[in-house]
Amino acid sequence: MLTNTGYSPMRIQSIQTPFGFDKAQLRFATTTITCGLRKPLRTRRRTDGVLSTEAIQAVQSLKLAAKNPSKLHQVFNSKLNRLLKDDLLDAFAELQRQQHLDLALKVFEFIRNEAWYEPDHSLYGDLMLMFGKKKLIDKVENLFFDLIEEGLKPDTRAYTELIGAYLKVDMIDKAMETYESMKASGCIPDELTLTIMIRNLESAGRDDLAAVVKNDCVEYLDSPKKFLKEVARRYPKRLRLNLV
Repeated sequence: MLTNTGYSPMRIQSIQTPFGFDKAQLRFATTTITCGLRKPLRTRRRTDGVLSTEAIQAVQSLKLAAKNPSKLHQVFNSKLNRLLKDDLLDAFAELQRQQHLDLALKVFEFIRNEAWYEPDHSLYGDLMLMFGKKKLIDKVENLFFDLIEEGLKPDTRAYTELIGAYLKVDMIDKAMETYESMKASGCIPDELTLTIMIRNLESAGRDDLAAVVKNDCVEYLDSPKKFLKEVARRYPKRLRLNLV
């Protein structure tokens, strides 16, 4: 779990009302809708294109100590404490690329306590994407709420990663609630958001909900008919052009 999650009751009320759930309820996982539309995460690289020796050594040491809490603590004190900002961020990204997500989350907690740290949508978005792919819904939800608690307003990507995670485990009602909350907040769904929604809703046999999202394309996209034709071309087995 992430640190610094002490939400005040007033702030939780403002966050939860649009979604219709509370944190005690945010522990779900079921089965089987795919939404792998995003490209693989790219590791941050230094300007010379190579991770520094210090960053590589830190990643290797973390992996070796992963199953031993006392050794892991030593690695944080002896290795990570000495890393420069860029090297620490590189190590964080490399752990994600290698799918060591629990270690990446611990490094992120460490980063959040650094003097130079400022809340960053992209750091949260990368983790939400990776945990969503693993169907770890509670992790994605916690990251979404922590993002808000750190003073960031959820952006299009944060909402999209949460929606995609719900669809990944067939939590269609939650995905739709989040989608409606996204629109109500003034955050604009982009083509990726709409594609994920349409593709997965139709794959789940929910043509009624897919039609709602398709109609939204008129409001949110400059060329909705062109967009829907392209989506139908890319996913011809399930999608139909049905723009009112």
